[in-house]
Amino acid sequence: MPTFELTEYSEAALEAASHTPGHYTVKVDPLADKAPLHAHGFYYCDTLLTTSGVAARLPDLVPPPGLHVSKQVDPAAVLAICNGAFSHGRFHRDFLLPRERADLRYDNWLAQLLDAHNVYGLFRDDELGGFIGINGASLVLHAVAPSMRGQGLAKYWWHAVIRELFAAGHPTVTSSISASNVAVVNLYASLGFSFLDPLDIYHTKVT
Repeated sequence: MPTFELTEYSEAALEAASHTPGHYTVKVDPLADKAPLHAHGFYYCDTLLTTSGVAARLPDLVPPPGLHVSKQVDPAAVLAICNGAFSHGRFHRDFLLPRERADLRYDNWLAQLLDAHNVYGLFRDDELGGFIGINGASLVLHAVAPSMRGQGLAKYWWHAVIRELFAAGHPTVTSSISASNVAVVNLYASLGFSFLDPLDIYHTKVT
């Protein structure tokens, strides 16, 4: 299916989209008038939060023994953790998209990040426990294996990757997360990140 993201919120852009088959995304200010969106068949999917951190606000953390991160990863093992790991993303919350297609979207994205060597593996005693994919100084895709969740490990893994990005000379590190993913919102807050203006995400499917 062709997929598009509208780069402006205007009547002209909405009208143009309505005449070209495909799946469309538009991100708008939460206080914007939503009537034109509904008139053109767009429906709400998610609210996105952008979060930003600087080195001065990153807390000092001492990881438990055996925890480390590395870009030396087995792609198949990382992809196995990715498949089916996501539920808060806008593609999974879109009721017009099959779950397996939403899963495939994230699998393909991770494969691209792996090809570019932009994925950190998260390890405990040499066992892969998750991954963080980056684009520049932005953490763009991440997941923790079910067997490693709920043990308080994520903040140490995230801290290690973020610290490496600061050490590489990046003045800020960013990420975008769904407002519904409270666990990850709290994770970034615990690492000293600030949350910027939210964006409401609307989708439509034109056939």
